[in-house]
Amino acid sequence: MRVLAGLSVVVCVWQEAEARDLFAPKEQATTEVDPTQSPSFDEQKKGIPQSLFTWIKMAKGYEVEWDTFGRKGWYTQDPRLKPIEPGSVFPRDISAIYIVFESAPLEDPTQFSAQWFLEGENGVLSSLPLGKDTLEVPGHERYGFLELKKLGDAWDVGTYLVKLFITPLGQQSFHAGNQVGTMRFTIVEGAAPADVNPHK
Repeated sequence: MRVLAGLSVVVCVWQEAEARDLFAPKEQATTEVDPTQSPSFDEQKKGIPQSLFTWIKMAKGYEVEWDTFGRKGWYTQDPRLKPIEPGSVFPRDISAIYIVFESAPLEDPTQFSAQWFLEGENGVLSSLPLGKDTLEVPGHERYGFLELKKLGDAWDVGTYLVKLFITPLGQQSFHAGNQVGTMRFTIVEGAAPADVNPHK
């Protein structure tokens, strides 16, 4: 009887040990072996998709449009996002810059991510990203946006590089292997001039 009781205690302890996750998932700090050159989304040609994006733009904001069929409000499709005041030059006091996009139809939920860096002399990037944002898009949706928020009271004047990533759910969002492209924007003192893109 004592032997059986001892065995049951050992079995219980063993089951408890099996249930613990001994190797918790951990993100790598650096995922690039060598520097990678990703395509730039700053110059787009009408009707030509960019990676998974049908189109992608930087803007001061966005608005939601709804497709309806029949009588007004009778049947509604997924919302469409429309960029407000698209461009690549923004004032220092803007609270956030939006990257608004339409993607190709997705079969599975996907993460779209961005991290942004200040460019120094000769295009050298800051060692760490100034910020990052991730959006999970369900399989049936095609539109989304990423929000680039300022640090502190105002942006530093200069040129910024945004790295864009597309990742299946469950993978590391900012892995170099998942980087699909880049975009640039410029922060200026005062109001940004209209319809100016210095990165063309």
